[in-house]
Amino acid sequence: MTKGRTVVITGTRKGIGRYLAEHYVRLGCQVVGCSRVAPDWTLEGYEHHQADVTDERSIQAMFHSVEHRHGGLDVLINNAGIASMNHALLTPMRTAENIFATNVLGTFLCCREAARLMVRGKRHGRIVNFATVATPLRLEGEALYAASKAAVANLTEVLAREFAPFSITVNAVGPTPVATDLIRSVPKAKIGALLQRQAIHRLGTMEDISNVIDFFIRPESDFVTGQVIYLGGV
Repeated sequence: MTKGRTVVITGTRKGIGRYLAEHYVRLGCQVVGCSRVAPDWTLEGYEHHQADVTDERSIQAMFHSVEHRHGGLDVLINNAGIASMNHALLTPMRTAENIFATNVLGTFLCCREAARLMVRGKRHGRIVNFATVATPLRLEGEALYAASKAAVANLTEVLAREFAPFSITVNAVGPTPVATDLIRSVPKAKIGALLQRQAIHRLGTMEDISNVIDFFIRPESDFVTGQVIYLGGV
């Protein structure tokens, strides 16, 4: 399904991004990842770039390197993202700017550069973005995070139409909370209440997420685009 394909994953230093890098290396892909801070691990078949998704020059340099070293690109997974659990009245402007810069503009920048590379290489490309169940659940304390990911969902739907003539699909996965650093500081009672709002009352797993991404990037999924799949039943 994926063996021999070149996959770029953003935000691979830890958590879901690291898991996805390991997952696609196991499946025989050439995986290229990035993060603002260098990871404390290495993996055969994996190439890392220290790059911030909000920095246009460093992201362009990364995709140029992918084209030079691998001859093209098959899959982009936009995993990099930040959140902030704050009531709107207590949220600084700087926090708002950082969330939208990373989650929305960073996703757009990587989509644009990946699509340009896929078009040049005449690849039937796959792009997968990250949404969140915080958006359909209208999650209190996550106004900016939910809004930024709503923008990502809409961006996914529009780019799906713009990129379809080039045989590039664009879809998104919206995970429930997963046991990563992103929710470590959230009170257990708040997480428990959130899980009760889902049809399936449990935390998500890394495998739940990779299962959806695996489906989106299959060659046979060339007729699936502009879709956002929220996990857990929301």
